[in-house]
Amino acid sequence: MKNIFLILLMSFYVSIASASDGDLWKKSTLNEIVTRGSLQVCLDTGYLPFEMRDKKGRIVGFDVDIAKSMANAMNVKLDIRNTAWDGIIPALLTSKCDIIMSGMTITAQRNLKVNFVDPYIVIGQTVLISPKLKGIVKSYKDLNDPKYTIATRLGVTGEFVTKKYMSKAKLNLLETESAAVLEVINGKADAFVYDMPFNAIYASQNKGKIVHLDHVFTYEPLAWAIRKGDPDFMNFLNNYLAQVKGDGTYNKIYHKWFETDNWMSTIQ
Repeated sequence: MKNIFLILLMSFYVSIASASDGDLWKKSTLNEIVTRGSLQVCLDTGYLPFEMRDKKGRIVGFDVDIAKSMANAMNVKLDIRNTAWDGIIPALLTSKCDIIMSGMTITAQRNLKVNFVDPYIVIGQTVLISPKLKGIVKSYKDLNDPKYTIATRLGVTGEFVTKKYMSKAKLNLLETESAAVLEVINGKADAFVYDMPFNAIYASQNKGKIVHLDHVFTYEPLAWAIRKGDPDFMNFLNNYLAQVKGDGTYNKIYHKWFETDNWMSTIQ
C-alpha cells in the first residue's frame, strides 16, 4: 500500500512539474518570438557606432548587426523599434518590444526594473573639451570647478557621473548627445562627458574643433535588458552571447564598427 501511495504521489508531482514547465514556456518571451515570427528590439538611434541612421535612412550599427545575427539564429524576422531613451524601459515593460539592445549600461537603479543579460561589451566615460582648454584641463577632475560648464545628454551615464565627480561645475542637459556636444563646438559649454566610443569617433571627425581626453574614468558594462521573471529567455540570450563570442561572429561585427572607419561615410 505504501509503495502504491508513493508511486501515485510521485506521479502527482511530475504532472504538476510538467504543467508548470508548460505554463512557463507559454509565458516565455522566447516562445512569443518564435510563435510571432519576429524579434522586436527597442533601441534609440544616435549613439555611434551602436545605432544610427545611414544616408538612406536605415538604422544601422553594432547593436543592429548583433540583433540581425540573433534573429537569424532564431529563424525569425528582425523588427527594430526606434524608441526615445527616456521611454525605452517603459516600452519594454509594457511589451512594446521583447528586448532592449541599445548600449544600455548596467546600473542598480535600472536593475530594479529590468533584468540584464551578461555584458556584451565594457566601455567608460571620457571627456571632450574646447580647444581653448587644451593643456589647462588635463583630466575630468580639473572640470570640478564652478567656472566650467559641462554638457551631456539627459538621463544617461554621462549625467550621473558628471553629478558625482564634477558636482561643482554647471551642468547643461540636452535631449541628444549630438546637441550636447555642439554646445562645446559653439562655445556654450566647456566640456562634454559621454561614452568613449562616441567621443573617439566624434573627435576624429571634428579635428581642431574639439579635444578628446581619451582616458576612460568609469567602468561601464553594457548589456541587453529584458523583463523580469523570464529565465527561459535569459538562458537563451546568455547562451547565444557565449556562442557568437566563441565562433567568431561577435569579433567580425566588432571589427566592422570599432576597428575600421569604412562605415563613417555611409551615415547621416
